[in-house]
Amino acid sequence: MDATELKAMQAPLKQAYRDDASQALITLRAKGSIDDQSVACKVETGRALAIAGLHPATGGSGLELCSGDMLLEALVACAGVTLKAVATALEFKLGAATVEAEGDLDFRGTLGVAKDAPVGFRAIRLNFKLDTDEPQERIDSLLKLTERYCVVFQTISQKPELMVSARR
Repeated sequence: MDATELKAMQAPLKQAYRDDASQALITLRAKGSIDDQSVACKVETGRALAIAGLHPATGGSGLELCSGDMLLEALVACAGVTLKAVATALEFKLGAATVEAEGDLDFRGTLGVAKDAPVGFRAIRLNFKLDTDEPQERIDSLLKLTERYCVVFQTISQKPELMVSARR
């Protein structure tokens, strides 16, 4: 897809959202069920069933997916798609590109071993390897726009309103 095709595809959506902002508000959903045989959650992905379990650092077998890894994978997926869309729109000459995310966790927090240890990532690093001859200022612009428009990156960096509930 080139810039013209991308812009043509997105133009009617952008206009509809300008005309009626309520059309742009969409609720995404995820659903899972607790496994009755192990400490795991079966997550419906729309394509397959993903089984998330405990990380080995918390006693898990390592056979199930780790939700922390899944968070980083969601970040990589979103940042990769966003990078490609921005590069396409900017007519940025991009060959191969890879996206990597890594995060530091202190599992003492998750296991309740140390009250001063945070639960969750202390740091997350997002790295891109780009095959391009573009000048550095264009690369900087590509990264800035990717960061700006990556939904997962922005959600992590700006804590959204969170609510937890239960029902019978």
